[in-house]
Amino acid sequence: MPQAATPLINHALPSYLDPHHLGPWGIYLQQVDRVTPYLGHLSRWVETLKRPKRALIVDVPIHLDDGTVAHFEGYRVQHNTSRGPGKGGVRFHQDVTLSEVMALSAWMSIKNAAVNVPYGGAKGGIRVNPKTLSLGELERLTRRYTSEIGLIIGPTKDIPAPDVNTNAQVMAWMMDTYSMNVGETATGVVTGKPVDLGGSLGRREATGRGVFTVGVEAAQRIGMPIEGARIAVQGFGNVGGIAGKLFAEAGARVVAVQDHGGSLVNDRGMDVPALLDHVARTGSVAGFAGAEVLDAGEFWSIPCDILIPAALEGQITAANAPKIQARMVIEGANGPTTPEADDILQERNILVLPDVIANAGGVTVSYFEWVQDFSSFFWTEDEINQRLVRVMKEAFTAVWQVAQDKGVSLRTATFIVACTRILHAREMRGLYP
Repeated sequence: MPQAATPLINHALPSYLDPHHLGPWGIYLQQVDRVTPYLGHLSRWVETLKRPKRALIVDVPIHLDDGTVAHFEGYRVQHNTSRGPGKGGVRFHQDVTLSEVMALSAWMSIKNAAVNVPYGGAKGGIRVNPKTLSLGELERLTRRYTSEIGLIIGPTKDIPAPDVNTNAQVMAWMMDTYSMNVGETATGVVTGKPVDLGGSLGRREATGRGVFTVGVEAAQRIGMPIEGARIAVQGFGNVGGIAGKLFAEAGARVVAVQDHGGSLVNDRGMDVPALLDHVARTGSVAGFAGAEVLDAGEFWSIPCDILIPAALEGQITAANAPKIQARMVIEGANGPTTPEADDILQERNILVLPDVIANAGGVTVSYFEWVQDFSSFFWTEDEINQRLVRVMKEAFTAVWQVAQDKGVSLRTATFIVACTRILHAREMRGLYP
């Protein structure tokens, strides 16, 4: 019998592209599938969203202080650049995986399009526990990683920023390393830098301020007063801590907090400035005298009006979503809610403000920083904050309207807005060659 012809096209997806494969990338693919029916004729381009444009895996060897050589695995993924250069943070964490970085880069594509800044999505990371490294080791790790990914980053190609366990100092090392390698000072290669090196005023507080801004907008639409509202925050760093501070200043009460060190509750409301000082000194909310210790699992069942998950992805699951006693969830972290949990919250009429709009304040001010670096003209902090609030309000209003018109969740509405912009750009640009 004649042998069957070998197919010219292999439609099978690698495991990390499989929507049924567990992990952040699988969650993202499910989100894309949910939005596809709303994309009209642009759905013919939807595979663009399901395949990263470029993924780089690098070995990062460094000399440790004891004279030995250690190797770490690093990643930089550029998900989509149809609307502009890649943009997204770099995280140093012991649990970093390719699936996670791919998903985070894709969510950056959605986030940047949702707030309509001219960027695509990218993300990077190193699988390392930075708390085990000295300052010198951390610098050597950062510089070697930057050199390894240097061939695909640049002010007009891909612009990293701070993320989990990275900060302005790490960005300064990245900027300096890239600049030394190209032979000129290139301040625009990263954002989130120190102000003295071309960083923007207001950048550190931007993500938390964005969380607060969209929270206030949503609260007005559902008739919930902020004054007197009970707030629970998971993660009390630059995002959760700043958001909690702004809500407290607006008259709300932060009644529960949780981070890697512990969980606390105070029904009367915590002294947020004092708690922020404690976290700055000790690195955790654990040991704060102004609240009682709470069992970690009980955090999710604390009665509150607004719950802000601002730690890592995958925190709200099908197991704890039924316990949540909040009117609104504002996602300060990236991907904190699984699709199954999302459905449960929607069935329970708990309004979810998705990460791809709620925590977009950081990348919005990163865009402002990038623009200021190119022009060498810098704005005041008040100007930055005013521009940020305007962008966030306009973006949220557009998403809210789509949600109302189509009868979908805010997450699906955000994906509709963002994916339409990305795929329209893809369609107009066409394919080369």
